[in-house]
Amino acid sequence: MRIGEVIGGVTLSQCHPTLVGASWRIVVPLDQQGLRDQTIGRGEPFVMFDELGSGNGSLVAVSDGAEASAPFHPDQKPIDAYCAALLDAIMIEPEPTDQRFVQ
Repeated sequence: MRIGEVIGGVTLSQCHPTLVGASWRIVVPLDQQGLRDQTIGRGEPFVMFDELGSGNGSLVAVSDGAEASAPFHPDQKPIDAYCAALLDAIMIEPEPTDQRFVQ
């Protein structure tokens, strides 16, 4: 599972019948540095299937790869990334400053 920021949406002219009623969002994955300062630490954007109602600027937890279709078992959906959660806040603990480990 990865954390990302929604930066846009996708409009489809046609879709698979199992995907009706949801939306497609463009998401940028964030690494730890990206979570601290969202101007750096951003990965390559990808498209995510969203049934939870995220919007531009939302932080989301994304399940991708083979696990993306697991919540729909036994039904199958042709998706590669799924919005697993909308995140209200993320707390990152500061780096340890113990001088014993600094060389």
